[in-house]
Amino acid sequence: MKNLLPGIWQWSWFSEEKQLDFNGLFLTVGEHKILIDPPPMTGEASSVILRNGPVDYIIVTNRDHAREAAKYQGEFRCQLQVPEADAGQMDLMPTKTFKDGELLTGGIWVIQLKDQKSPGESALFIQQGKGVLIVGDALIGKPAGSVSMLPADKYADVAKAQEGLRRLLKYNFDSLLVGDGTSILTGAKQAVEQLLQPAS
Repeated sequence: MKNLLPGIWQWSWFSEEKQLDFNGLFLTVGEHKILIDPPPMTGEASSVILRNGPVDYIIVTNRDHAREAAKYQGEFRCQLQVPEADAGQMDLMPTKTFKDGELLTGGIWVIQLKDQKSPGESALFIQQGKGVLIVGDALIGKPAGSVSMLPADKYADVAKAQEGLRRLLKYNFDSLLVGDGTSILTGAKQAVEQLLQPAS
């Protein structure tokens, strides 16, 4: 369990299949305690969470990041929030669905991204420090220190998906916390700009 930024911890579960870390985030914002895209927890992660808890919200960024959300929703008896556009394709019982431009508990803004792998793919933006952006499958932290998109076969149209990601550059962020791969704590916006610059 790493304390990445003030009030933000990350734990990881290594996926043999994808050869990538699947990351979950634990946020403490004011009196709110929030889990994002939770993979299986290590003993260390659950003890940090229990020490700082109780958890009152779980947020899932897209239909493929439900992970252990149902299990922890039952365990912590907390609210579960998922993207409205993906809710029908998820085996979850959300207490709330969210859509683009919504402000969630804890000052978390929803940025729904067009033409991604799933219709509800959402990034989350927090105006903390120099700005923190949290993504599910929109960007993968690989190789470490840079970002990439998912394999081309995951999209209906790669060029449109790339165009959809450009919207992220309208936000000021220095840290990018990824659901898969390695998060970037400083200089993250430049890494995203590099990925999205048009081929010359």
